Amino acid sequence: MNRPKPFSMIREFHLADWFTLGNAFCGVGALFSVMTFLQTGLTTHLYYACALIPAALVFDVLDGRIARWRQKSSAMGRELDSLADVISFGVAPAVIAYGCGMQGLWDRIVLGFFVAAGVSRLARYNITAEELSDGGDKVKYFEGTPIPTSLLLVVVLWVAAAQGAIGPALWGGELKLGGFTLHPLVLMFAISGSLMISRIRIPKL
Repeated sequence: MNRPKPFSMIREFHLADWFTLGNAFCGVGALFSVMTFLQTGLTTHLYYACALIPAALVFDVLDGRIARWRQKSSAMGRELDSLADVISFGVAPAVIAYGCGMQGLWDRIVLGFFVAAGVSRLARYNITAEELSDGGDKVKYFEGTPIPTSLLLVVVLWVAAAQGAIGPALWGGELKLGGFTLHPLVLMFAISGSLMISRIRIPKL
């Protein structure tokens, strides 16, 4: 009897998948940069963290274009893409926000919700992609805002850092609710997360 070949990760990799890993690499680099900022207090590292998110987006766009150009895609590639997006556009922006000063208990809950919403958004897309394509090869619209839209949040944080509006000087100040701290600026993450898991239809260009 012919036994099926065991799964080979290297053999299953396509050119587009290496760009997907570039996306994940940028996201992890952003996390390291925030940690270095928290250790050293040098705002330059916060700038590095913010800059790595648009770099991740470039890799995210290129991997899809390369996959379509070479007409090679795989289930592994789709999973890689989602996992990389969670790191670069979910976890990394939340950690950047934490580094900027959103460190109260309510802030952490909102940032946790944002990441959970991003993960849920990607999971929903993965299981409904075939339905959203109407039987074709290409998805015609997104349901809920795509997780890379978190780049807009990162831009806001970059501007805040550039103006020195981080830590105690964070825009909007802070509130005490039930004895715990909430920075109103963190609510933009709550709005973003809610839009990601909404049923809003956004045409895919």
